[in-house]
Amino acid sequence: MIDSLNALPFPEREERRTEGDIWSGPGYHVAVLRESRDFWEERGEEIVEEAEQEIEAALEALAATLTGRWGEPETVDLSPYLGIDSPAPDLGPDPALDLAVPEPMGSLCGLAGSMRVWRPAPAGRWLALAVGQADPEWPIQLLAAFGEASSLSDRPD
Repeated sequence: MIDSLNALPFPEREERRTEGDIWSGPGYHVAVLRESRDFWEERGEEIVEEAEQEIEAALEALAATLTGRWGEPETVDLSPYLGIDSPAPDLGPDPALDLAVPEPMGSLCGLAGSMRVWRPAPAGRWLALAVGQADPEWPIQLLAAFGEASSLSDRPD
């Protein structure tokens, strides 16, 4: 799936593919590569830990393959992207602070704390792997994201 997503052109507007769990938009693709069970009925510590270990093992295996192809990844902290589009409440609105968070970081920062980034061919793109979870009851997911290089070049500090 990594190679086919890497070769796929970015669409002009937001879209969700019917096959697999893939969503795309201008300048990005995000795919769920693997996910655990959900935790609606049972969220015991052992169950969650087992699911986390399974997804982490899948991440490590895929990361090793990608590192063999493209070298060591860069780790990108996603927390600076949280809340970048909302000024601090005590400061009031400030157009200079109203920065749009580029996708896919806008989505990824709500799911994961960091991502491992490689820069495969074609030039001008990056590929990231992240483990995330939207809410404690939802599945833990191994995510692959592709984006335009420019979406990482303007990172918040």
